[in-house]
Amino acid sequence: MSLRNIAIIAHVDHGKTTLVDQLLAQSGVFRANEATVERAMDSNDQERERGITILAKCTSVLWNGAAGETRINIIDTPGHADFGGEVERILGMVDGCVLLVDAEEGVMPQTKFVLGKALKMGLRPILCLNKVDRPHADPDRVLNEAFDLFAAMGATDEQLDFPHIYASGKNGWATLDMAKPNDNLGPLFDLIVDHVPPPKAEQRKDEPFQMLSVLIESDPFLGRLLTGRIESGKAVPGMAIHALSRDGKEIERGRITKVLAFRGLKRQPIDGGAEAGDIVAIAGLSKATVADTLCAMDVTEALPAQPIDPPTISMTVSVNDSPLAGREGDKVQSRVIAARLLKEAESNVAIRVTETSEKDAFEVAGRGELQLGVLIEGMRREGFEVSISRPRVVFQTDPETGERLEPIEDVMIDVDDEFTGIVIEKLSARKAELKDMGPSGAGKTRISLMSPSRSLIGYQGEFLTDTRGSGVLNRVFSHYEPYKGAIDAGRKGVLVSNSDGETAAYALWNLEERGTMFVGAGEKTYQGMIIGENSRSDDLDVNPMKAKQLTNVRASGKDEAVRLTPPRKLTLEQAIAYIEEDELVEVTPKSIRLRKKVLNPSFRKKRVKDE
Repeated sequence: MSLRNIAIIAHVDHGKTTLVDQLLAQSGVFRANEATVERAMDSNDQERERGITILAKCTSVLWNGAAGETRINIIDTPGHADFGGEVERILGMVDGCVLLVDAEEGVMPQTKFVLGKALKMGLRPILCLNKVDRPHADPDRVLNEAFDLFAAMGATDEQLDFPHIYASGKNGWATLDMAKPNDNLGPLFDLIVDHVPPPKAEQRKDEPFQMLSVLIESDPFLGRLLTGRIESGKAVPGMAIHALSRDGKEIERGRITKVLAFRGLKRQPIDGGAEAGDIVAIAGLSKATVADTLCAMDVTEALPAQPIDPPTISMTVSVNDSPLAGREGDKVQSRVIAARLLKEAESNVAIRVTETSEKDAFEVAGRGELQLGVLIEGMRREGFEVSISRPRVVFQTDPETGERLEPIEDVMIDVDDEFTGIVIEKLSARKAELKDMGPSGAGKTRISLMSPSRSLIGYQGEFLTDTRGSGVLNRVFSHYEPYKGAIDAGRKGVLVSNSDGETAAYALWNLEERGTMFVGAGEKTYQGMIIGENSRSDDLDVNPMKAKQLTNVRASGKDEAVRLTPPRKLTLEQAIAYIEEDELVEVTPKSIRLRKKVLNPSFRKKRVKDE
């Protein structure tokens, strides 16, 4: 039986996971009586809720086509550049990739990001034009755009000669020619088998065992599981192995306790061992991690590992010290928070964790607000209580001139024609440079800009308001440029509670003319907690607990009924993007609250004078 290893790469929401569902279903992975879930590969709660892939995952299918029986290992990768650390490592395990492009949206910034990584590693992609059955699909335009992108990314002649196929992942069909309709994905399977070469490692099956660990996870019964492609030899349970770091130093010795291969959606133990070229998970080591080489005892050289792009954004995660701390979560101590963050940094190479000079606080650096938001949301669901600072960009210094450099992002925006003016005006004020602008069909305009990462922190919410929720903003890290100076984001002031207690409806009703409320009646608040947004630019200390004076002078029918406007409840990402430098987000399993770093108002005013 021959073997093929492929990755499916695309921009976020172009249909990778849905296509993998159909590949699994049509290859007979699901038995007739087995219930199939939609987006079977998105196994994590947050992935299912957000509708995006966060972690790269492996699966495999058996295809009996024109070339006989072939096992195809498929890796579903995230499309969001915030999780690009997953994509970079994964591409080292495969010999080919399917690049999915939406036949209506066309080439997007993250398509460029994932394609650049694949071409750099010498892979020859197959272009799959997905969603060709949509009403505004224009596969010929998108095919030309994709060719131009390959050429612009410096593809070799061999890579430019890529095969393309038209498909509808949702309806489960693919065809090489739009004039010849088809009802299954057979042509895509056959194209993968013909175009993707078998693993080169198969020729090294008689050499000593070597494997580069690419993914790490822990299993309650087997301990640490390290996934990768076997580069040479054979992995057999019971065999003695050792782990080497990138520079060839030995980390630990151990024995393989289990070799698990991906068969459909499940992992199955292979007692006879797995051969070179196959993608497997190995249990039995306790210290080895991502980018380490697992090998037979007589091998002393480590396999080369891909360098990972540096993080571009960071925030401080500290112990929750508000007056309401410890009431809703059970993991509140700094050592527990530190252990959890370090565990995350170990399995997710795009995240860096360092201890700060203040004890009880940790600097967490990653690729973007979404990646950090997903990490905090995951911790919150596990019972953690933490305080988070506003995200900051990670600056670098030019080694030759000593100049301060900041990350610049490639931004692509699709908006209705009537909103282009306000979007360009707002982003130009935030130091973004317009590169290109043109109609993208159906009454929409596509705007392409280069913008400092700093100016995009907190812009998403404002952008949705300005475009009435119809705009789509895509961004991806591009490069570092000299620092562009201060940016005025122009957020309004906030309403801050001046005492502890529970909010009263009467007090909130009187405060409504001051601005927008973030809390409703009967909610616990404390001194220094932000309860709303001021309609002016300065902060205002208010009393949200003032009850009505009940005297017997008034006639019973005189009072107006208190009708409150529903409060604006911020999600975790919105809260992180909303706060300023002197504010924090308090995150507990049940609540998200905004607060000032300094709770006492008299100290706060003093600090402003000092600065």
